[in-house]
Amino acid sequence: MHPIAKTSATGRPLLARLEKIALALPEAQKLLNHGRPSFAVNKKTFVMFMDNHHSDGRIAIWCKAPPGDQADMVETDPQRFFVPPYVGPRGWIGARLDVKPNWKTIESIVRESWRLTAPKRLLRSP
Repeated sequence: MHPIAKTSATGRPLLARLEKIALALPEAQKLLNHGRPSFAVNKKTFVMFMDNHHSDGRIAIWCKAPPGDQADMVETDPQRFFVPPYVGPRGWIGARLDVKPNWKTIESIVRESWRLTAPKRLLRSP
């Protein structure tokens, strides 16, 4: 069993903003995944919130990304985007929230991750 990770005072408002974005998506639910606040659809995680994961000093999200997007984003803006441990080799992208995030971009990344995770029946609904 994983211990529940603490969210810092700096991270709490960022998590609250992420929560509004993620929970606005159809059938999205908040849960703990490896002790971290996460969001899932159909019991499958599409975004994880990381606050100083293994003392990396970052407040970030990890999300699924379409093929090629991870490399493009990391190459284009390595200050904001990174290859996260564990899930990075599967194409997930890390996006920093503690480095003046562009919330429209964050929302787009979260929506795309949801789209890659959601069951087809939800993708067909308006």
